[in-house]
Amino acid sequence: MKVSGISQFIIVIVAFSAHVIVCRSLQGNETDRLSLLDFKNAISLDPQQSLLSWNDSTHFCNWKGVRCRIKNPRRVISLVVENQGLVGEISPSLGNLTFLKHLSLPTNSFTGEIPSSLGHLHRLQSLYLSNNTLWGRVPDLRNCSDLMVLWLDNNELAGQFPSHFPLHLQELQLKQNNLTGTLPASLANITTLSKFGCAHNTIQGNLPNDFATFPVLELLYLSGNQLGGKFPQAILNLSTLVGINLGLNHISGEIPFNFGNSLPKLEQLELAANFFQGNIPSSITNATNMNSIDLSRNNFTGVVPSSIGKLSELTDLNLELNQLQARSKQDWEFMSTLANCTELKGISLLGNRLEGHVPNTLGNLSVQLQRLYLGENQLSGGFPTGIINHPSLIVLSLAGNQFSGIIPTWFGTLKSLQMIDLGDNSFTGSIPSSLSNLTQLSDLLLGSNQFDVIPTSLGNLQMLETLHIDNNNLQGVLPKEIFNIPTVVMIILSFNNIVGQLPTEVGNSKQLNYLDLSFNNLSGDIPNTLSDCESLEYIMLDKNIFSGSIPTSLGNISSLKFLNISHNNLTGPIPMSLGNLQLLEQLDLSFNHLNGEVPTKGIFKNATAMRINGNDALCSGISELHLPSCFIMAPNSTKHKLSLLLKLMVPLGGVVLFAAMAMSAWLLRRRKQKRKSISLPSFGSKFPKVSYNDLAKATNGFSATNLIGTGRYSSVYHGKIFEDGNIVAIKVFRLETRGAQKSFMTECNALRNARHRNLVPILTACASIDSKGNDFKALLYQFMPRGDLHALLYSTGDGENSLGLNRITLAQRLSIVVDVSDAMEYLHHNNQQTIVHCDLKPSNILLDANMTAHVGDFGLSKLKLDLMASSFGDSTSSMAINGTIGYVAPEYATGGQASTFADVYSFGIVLLELFLRKRPTDDMFKDGLTIAKFVELNVPDRILDLVDPELLQGQEDFSNKTLVNMEVDMKCLLSVINIGLCCTKQSPSERMDMQEVAAKLHGINDAYIREI
Repeated sequence: MKVSGISQFIIVIVAFSAHVIVCRSLQGNETDRLSLLDFKNAISLDPQQSLLSWNDSTHFCNWKGVRCRIKNPRRVISLVVENQGLVGEISPSLGNLTFLKHLSLPTNSFTGEIPSSLGHLHRLQSLYLSNNTLWGRVPDLRNCSDLMVLWLDNNELAGQFPSHFPLHLQELQLKQNNLTGTLPASLANITTLSKFGCAHNTIQGNLPNDFATFPVLELLYLSGNQLGGKFPQAILNLSTLVGINLGLNHISGEIPFNFGNSLPKLEQLELAANFFQGNIPSSITNATNMNSIDLSRNNFTGVVPSSIGKLSELTDLNLELNQLQARSKQDWEFMSTLANCTELKGISLLGNRLEGHVPNTLGNLSVQLQRLYLGENQLSGGFPTGIINHPSLIVLSLAGNQFSGIIPTWFGTLKSLQMIDLGDNSFTGSIPSSLSNLTQLSDLLLGSNQFDVIPTSLGNLQMLETLHIDNNNLQGVLPKEIFNIPTVVMIILSFNNIVGQLPTEVGNSKQLNYLDLSFNNLSGDIPNTLSDCESLEYIMLDKNIFSGSIPTSLGNISSLKFLNISHNNLTGPIPMSLGNLQLLEQLDLSFNHLNGEVPTKGIFKNATAMRINGNDALCSGISELHLPSCFIMAPNSTKHKLSLLLKLMVPLGGVVLFAAMAMSAWLLRRRKQKRKSISLPSFGSKFPKVSYNDLAKATNGFSATNLIGTGRYSSVYHGKIFEDGNIVAIKVFRLETRGAQKSFMTECNALRNARHRNLVPILTACASIDSKGNDFKALLYQFMPRGDLHALLYSTGDGENSLGLNRITLAQRLSIVVDVSDAMEYLHHNNQQTIVHCDLKPSNILLDANMTAHVGDFGLSKLKLDLMASSFGDSTSSMAINGTIGYVAPEYATGGQASTFADVYSFGIVLLELFLRKRPTDDMFKDGLTIAKFVELNVPDRILDLVDPELLQGQEDFSNKTLVNMEVDMKCLLSVINIGLCCTKQSPSERMDMQEVAAKLHGINDAYIREI
């Protein structure tokens, strides 16, 4: 067959650029077919074979997900391939589907950029690309003049917020991307826009005043950005608004008094986690269609408006973590009027300033009530009786109050309950056996009360996952029935008076992940059946009186990460099988009566990951342990036995924390009982026990002249307490301050097994009564003569108390961040339990005489598995924002739980502050500009203008430095600053962990030392 010259030319053109354009001489429907095949060919994985029908045996209009117009020529008007797991890039050839009206590819795994060719689809009406991993910029779609719906949410799109969109858009959804910049005023030109969402990006500034001209806007969702300034006045002109979400931003000031009058159609209002203050305006109740209000995590004061009951359609009310008060009957009037809200399902007043008895009108709330949070207030009296009228309750939190008395038997009739948190109160008596009727219960949290008996009937809770009853007065034996619960994951019964043996039935807990029975009086053998708990990762049996040998079968728990059986009466050798546990990170066998050879495999190769001190008859092991060599002894030779005993005696080295632990145990058991002096075991001959009188004498009666500093819950003094005359730091807890007892316990628990050269060394503790008969609690630390980093940074060197250190060299600052990173790496990765500091800042970093940095103040710290109360809804998670403003990670504002990555963020802020000598709360950091953003905008071009001017000087003028030295300093600075920026990423998943941070800083430090 002959091919004409024109046809040959056409074939060449098609072959050259078929994937970009299609020759005009081809039929339009053939263009569509080839474009669809290009789309298919760009997909590397089709796990559900959703494109299997896309072949020549079927007309492309019949391919799955493809729809064509009926009349000829048959052209593609719709391509819908949703939730199929497709992997690959979106082919630019889709831009050739010129009749396409609807393109929907959400919830797949498409990567790469959104093809700019889609901007040529003039007939396109809807574009859904949500829930993929697309990156790059938002394409220019202004020529898609018919586009009405654009959903690009939940991707990785970046760059400035676009300034141009099609003018007929009705829905624009861009949430969960990485868009920056400000919202353009030109957006208000889209007069048809009814739904606009750009939540969880990094948009700054305020809403443009032009937004007041949107004529039909109904939904405005901008939460999780960096919007600042006062409440946007433009919103008050949007009378069509049905839903507003401005939560998780930096907006401050008061809500306008006429708010509710201006927005009569409003149904959803979410302003959580901002910096609003003042009273909640009563006009808010004039928006009578309101069904959801979230004003949590702000600084609202005053009382809850009594008119709140006008909102008859209200289903969720979240006012937690503010400063709202209720003292008088009039203050509590809102509770009475809420009875009119017959649809109410959730209410949270957690973390406010509510006082006194809960009014009986609580019982008048909607019978549909499912979630009730009253924790972390100052409520008192007996268990609130009104709760009995709420049979639909799923979650009840009364934790962190001053409730007392017994738990009523009728509590067990609320059979819908799934989570109960009554922790940190003063409830007494037995835990009611009627709780066994709550067959849906998954979490029972009763810690820090005065309960005395665990009913065996709790074993009937066949859906229970968490049983947390630490720090009570539990007596008697451990009920074997609780280990027969098939779903139980966590059992925490530490700091009680439980006696008897650990039941062999423990092996029935196949899902058990966390077992903490420390600080009790359990005795007998550790049962072999413990190894049947195949999901166990954490075992804490320390501070009991277990005897016998360590079961070899513990080496079969392949999932085990932490094992602490210290401070018992265990005998015999250390099982070699423990060295086979590949996931084991921390092992504490200290202070038992173990003997024989220490294994050298697995965990036993790492001297910092195990503790075996206090076992005087151990020998050999790795060289770092400095144990005597094992030798063969004649079996009947008394002389040789005596010789072996003498050779194996290992003196106690260093200062240990276990007396603080024992003191903490006693404190936790007795803190709500009749006050009496608590006797602490000795720390050894070097650091003996101390009394209140010893400390009073050492500090001149706790005089102001001995005061070093003050914190939220304590004051720190210096004094000479021991015979050697060394000065120590004495941290005295102000027990009259709410939370001080908890801070004391937290610090003891956090440090009880922690030892590292860059943690402030704890020496001993005092738990006694003062001269007036009041409880007295104090911790003694090694004194740090250089003070804290904050004082060092901002000291002028001239004051009376100055240390004369008004200049800190680059080398010193680098050494400090390396020290702190080592401490944080240890807390996160090498300690017996992962510890989240929660309040890392310069004032909690102390410096010894050699300028070595030590991290201190663990009063807000969290163990990794600490339980956090959570409240209802995606945007109403309950967690107090622990820490200090400026250093707190942004996700804490969202109610996220304490995490190691939040510590990484704080570390990054400290690093930047150290090298800039600028506080993160400096006046220049406002309207969305943070210290991290400031650095990011100026690195690397303006590094010399950015950092502390004295930083590059060292001991000589910068002008006299050689060019080589300047280059070395600059290289070091840029490397360190970049570490700070990596630590302060907005998203926790983008931050490095402390292992990587410490490794990189050590590398930078080593390189700097070599080159200077």
